[in-house]
Amino acid sequence: MAYTTKSGDTWDMIAKEVYGDEYHADVLMAANPQHIDTFIFGSGVVLATPELEEERDGLQPPWKFEASL
Repeated sequence: MAYTTKSGDTWDMIAKEVYGDEYHADVLMAANPQHIDTFIFGSGVVLATPELEEERDGLQPPWKFEASL
């Protein structure tokens, strides 16, 4: 998937629009390291928007969670 920026977009605004939560901005930043120094985007920048990894409930240790998949 990809997202094309609009003038004035920021990492957290894009994360909110793409993922429904601005706290996933780190996922966008990791997927687009060439733009890591950009704070406010101009229009027309195409960013990769990877799928989010499935979240764990935190009740099982990682090795047990992975075994249950």
